[in-house]
Amino acid sequence: MHGKVKDSKKMKDYGTFLKEQFPDYKVQKIAIHAGFTCPNRDGTIGFGGCTYCNNQTFNPEYCTTDKSVKVQLEEGKHFFARKYPTMKYLAYFQAYTNTYGELQVLKQKYEEALQVPDVVGLVIGTRPDCMPDELLDYLEELNRKTFLMVEYGVESIKNETLQRINRGHTYECAKETILKTYHRGIKVGIHMILGLPGEGHDELMCQAQEVAKLPITTLKLHQLQLIKGTKMAREYADNPAAFHLYTADEYIDLVLDYIQYLPKDLVLERFVSQSPKHLLIAPDWGLKNHEFVDKVKKASSARGISLY
Repeated sequence: MHGKVKDSKKMKDYGTFLKEQFPDYKVQKIAIHAGFTCPNRDGTIGFGGCTYCNNQTFNPEYCTTDKSVKVQLEEGKHFFARKYPTMKYLAYFQAYTNTYGELQVLKQKYEEALQVPDVVGLVIGTRPDCMPDELLDYLEELNRKTFLMVEYGVESIKNETLQRINRGHTYECAKETILKTYHRGIKVGIHMILGLPGEGHDELMCQAQEVAKLPITTLKLHQLQLIKGTKMAREYADNPAAFHLYTADEYIDLVLDYIQYLPKDLVLERFVSQSPKHLLIAPDWGLKNHEFVDKVKKASSARGISLY
């Protein structure tokens, strides 16, 4: 059953958002691996990390810990500059938890990135339980000097789910940290996974309504993917009935239902993810990202929803 269509609103995509932030030039994120780990990996709050996580699914080839932040950025710039010689860049601290470390180490890595020519800002991916006040103090000051966004992996609003996937934090923790970051004047993005075990359509529509209340700038959605080498992949092999893996058409309907609850000014950065073929177990839709986006736009038009 489709969710109630409130109106034929247009949401803002990430490209439009970046054009508003940087009207004079094209900007591209460069993912970097700064060598951090996570508190649910190193034993601080747990071991093994999130049950769905294999960081190989989103690290480009140039993004390895044996290279400095500067070298990774320079190699990323070289990759993109062949097509867009005048492009500027955002250093995207993506892999693992990029606020999990000593303050001086964090500052050194962020500032190393900002010293690279043509880098015009930072996007820092992290967990909501790894944002101490002293780091927020520093980021508040940094935000006055450069573009800054902090992206929090929230994944679910259900604590039962968060415990099941070994996140090691609650939704209440996520909400509190989002609010604290927002009140410092820092742009906030969040990431949610649709289709985690035990979360069906009704639960996800409740999630959308909760997300709509948060003071966030950007939202990333993606479908649950089962990745080789993860605990969740082993759970699926043992009990596939516990999982609902959406077909492409089912997932498109779900996303269109979900976004009807979101405010117009929210930037929908992503609503699908594509893991490397050699790591993906399921669902394998056989679609490239741009092909999937085209399908979403056609489906949204058929339902009278103007997506972008």
